Amino acid sequence: MPDTRQNGSRPPRILIVDDDSGQRSLLDSFLRTQGFDTLPVASGERALEILRTEPVSMMISDVRMPGMSGLETLRRARQEHAVLPVLLVTAYADIREAVGAMRDGALNYLAKPIDLDELLASVRQATGLSKNAPVKFTADRQLPPKVVARSPLMQAVFHDASLIALSDSRILISGESGVGKEVLADVIHSWSARASGPLVKVNCAAIPETLLESELFGHEKGSFTGATSQRIGRFEMARDGTIFLDEIGDMSPPLQAKLLRITQDGLFSRVGSNSELHTNARILAATNRNLEDEVKGGRFREDLFYRLNVVELNIPALRERPEDILPLAESFIAEFTRGKARFSSLVADCLARYAWPGNVRELRNAMERAALLSLGDLILPEHLPAKVRSAVTAAASPEPLEAERLGEIERNAIVQALRKHDFNRTETAKALGISRRALIYKLQRFRELGYDVDAPKS
Repeated sequence: MPDTRQNGSRPPRILIVDDDSGQRSLLDSFLRTQGFDTLPVASGERALEILRTEPVSMMISDVRMPGMSGLETLRRARQEHAVLPVLLVTAYADIREAVGAMRDGALNYLAKPIDLDELLASVRQATGLSKNAPVKFTADRQLPPKVVARSPLMQAVFHDASLIALSDSRILISGESGVGKEVLADVIHSWSARASGPLVKVNCAAIPETLLESELFGHEKGSFTGATSQRIGRFEMARDGTIFLDEIGDMSPPLQAKLLRITQDGLFSRVGSNSELHTNARILAATNRNLEDEVKGGRFREDLFYRLNVVELNIPALRERPEDILPLAESFIAEFTRGKARFSSLVADCLARYAWPGNVRELRNAMERAALLSLGDLILPEHLPAKVRSAVTAAASPEPLEAERLGEIERNAIVQALRKHDFNRTETAKALGISRRALIYKLQRFRELGYDVDAPKS
């Protein structure tokens, strides 16, 4: 293994090879925040040139690249650098190739979207640094006053957001409807180097397909019936800022193809024009669908999925983060009553026991209703929707045994899924339909209760 400290004084230098500027920017900015030196390049050919002239501790390379692929780059690098640690980054369709590449000397591979914890653990192991060192992030990125993140799961989401906000990488924000994907997009933009630029938002599901292309890219006068003047599109408005594409899974295949081009080179044309325009807008996309399933079903382009999904931030459902329910409710009721109202103890109990299938949006609507119905400064159960009030009644009998039984069912399901996927947490979380963070949180809770949920020691 090469000298990871570069003559004992410099930090380990990581060569990053990726033709996708967004992913390259993510790896570059994240590893720099963790104290590494980085050399980002856009091609395998350039990577080999660097290896001939620069001391490098490790190489991270994408598999699919135009020209020389990551696999060919690996093979050629091995001819002159037999012990250089190499980490491959690959889409799920390339996993078999990546596993085969390990016979050619790859240290390991990471599946897209990249899990920053796994990335950091692999880099630290390869460069000989402590794998137990905490992840670093700057303390000056504080949450806005009205953003609530008391639960460990949401704190982890915003922690990851703080690490990647300064990069130009594209981010896919996933989660059920109403969990707060737009709020997260707002925070990422405010933490980014583009904060002084525009944040342009588009709900792809709310605009008819026939108008969405014009909304995104603009149109020329006379390009279609009703186009009485030139229109500037949202991508043009977001130049040098951020564009947030909500409900991206609802976009039609023809528009997906046009969006793919923007993710590749930033080029687009207005409807009715042959001239090319360029945008430097950073793309944040959001969906409540499982886009991997949409890809497998042929409803979403695989190449666009991986272009948008440089890194995924999954927001857990409100029922998975009960620590946030009461603080969120208090924040909303203070907003609607200008800080004049408070909850009775029974109301707080109702809020805590209800499952909130509509997530934060449903909670906000319930608090707006309560504010309108309450006449004084106390929110009572009768001010809540009937289904929220009934949560206390439904939980009254026989709760301890039922909760224990449900907990055992959940625990058994998780253990079975872990065994099926050889205790790979990322694959297990996907199979269970929860975020990797949520899985880790549940496993930690099971350990605290004395249950064995870890892989058997060989």
